[in-house]
Amino acid sequence: MGRIDPGTFSCPVDATISLIGGKYKAVILWHLRDETLRYSEIHRRVPRATDKMLAQQLRELERDGLLNRTVYPVVPPKTEYALTPLGKTLIPVLDSLCDWGNDYLGSLAD
Repeated sequence: MGRIDPGTFSCPVDATISLIGGKYKAVILWHLRDETLRYSEIHRRVPRATDKMLAQQLRELERDGLLNRTVYPVVPPKTEYALTPLGKTLIPVLDSLCDWGNDYLGSLAD
């Protein structure tokens, strides 16, 4: 992860959103919270993401130090993704987002 100037952000929420606010980033992190997944498994769980968008989001999460990508030298290539220790610190945030989303969806059903 590159050194980021804290002065870049207007507030702590801005810093958090800049890391997880991509189109599918929070969803990717959510699916990796309990397990390591291969690219194809992530794509199955985030089916609306195009290959290009998914690859871009994964690269950004890796660049920002939130996930590790492991490439195994086999044919065909095998690539796995897992949360880093820093990425795991986001699990409570993701849990809160999930709880809020469940409440919101429940209110729509009423």
